[in-house]
Amino acid sequence: MTIDAALLRYYRAVDEAFPALAPDADARTVRDRFSNIAKAYARKPDDAVIAQNIDIALEGRTLAARVYRPTGAQGPLPLIVYFHGGGWVVGDLDTHDGLVARLAQDSQCAVASVDYRLAPEHPFPAPCEDALDALIWLAEHRSRLGFAVDRLAVGGDSAGAHLAVVAARAANERVAGLVGLQLLFYPVMRRQFESPSCIANANGPGLTNDEMKWYWTQFLSGDAPEEHDVRAFPLSEPFERTPAPALVVAAAYDPLYDDAFELKRFLEANGGRVEMIEAHAMTHGFGRMHSQSEAALGWLRKIGTRAGELVRAAR
Repeated sequence: MTIDAALLRYYRAVDEAFPALAPDADARTVRDRFSNIAKAYARKPDDAVIAQNIDIALEGRTLAARVYRPTGAQGPLPLIVYFHGGGWVVGDLDTHDGLVARLAQDSQCAVASVDYRLAPEHPFPAPCEDALDALIWLAEHRSRLGFAVDRLAVGGDSAGAHLAVVAARAANERVAGLVGLQLLFYPVMRRQFESPSCIANANGPGLTNDEMKWYWTQFLSGDAPEEHDVRAFPLSEPFERTPAPALVVAAAYDPLYDDAFELKRFLEANGGRVEMIEAHAMTHGFGRMHSQSEAALGWLRKIGTRAGELVRAAR
């Protein structure tokens, strides 16, 4: 099997319209290119979901968030707190609008997308602190915001999945069972670049090994974490409590493919229940590209539907 033809056409179109950046491009330039590509291929607005911008007031800062509710849904909905990908450096509420809206539609859950602080302006541990604090804030305000108070999930893609794992672990250590499900798209878990999937997919498309090295450098550009700090390296220490059940998505043509399965093994070794979805013919980031590929849309529908089933079944 090879990469989906529609995704390959998308990557060729992007390369023609948005020239590659210089190797020494700064974070703002990389961020702007990512945002401009997302705008150029944004989803067409529809009435399947209703989106509302809210503020999350935390100590010393306020984070923007966008809450998506499926149109016509009845009663208080389960809530999925979502953290966008982008190597802890790029991405925002708009770049992931289509993915999150689709997730709300297919899961029939409310989804709160959180705009956490980005590196290198705000390096580790700031994104991790924002993820945990936003998750706790949303959990505490579920009733006021009209969400179900007994069904809470956390999710994210790529670096956002890293933040989701970190936040879920810390939240459940504070309040046992608070998070009932982790939804993790092509997660980045390890600062390593020599796994078989890293070598096989080193040059992309979707993500390259060199890009991943640069993202890690930006993320850890502040005070270096200890090697066993689970906020930076989630697989470095065993869990104190059984981890929340997880739905982990691996893209077949992704440097981080092996990370997804390493996460699965780690969670299961700590007593967690894990369900894998292996997205054949997909590349890293395919969830943001579903408007360009019917195959990507099919996978996203399957993932969202299953996430909705699992979060409602969680106890």
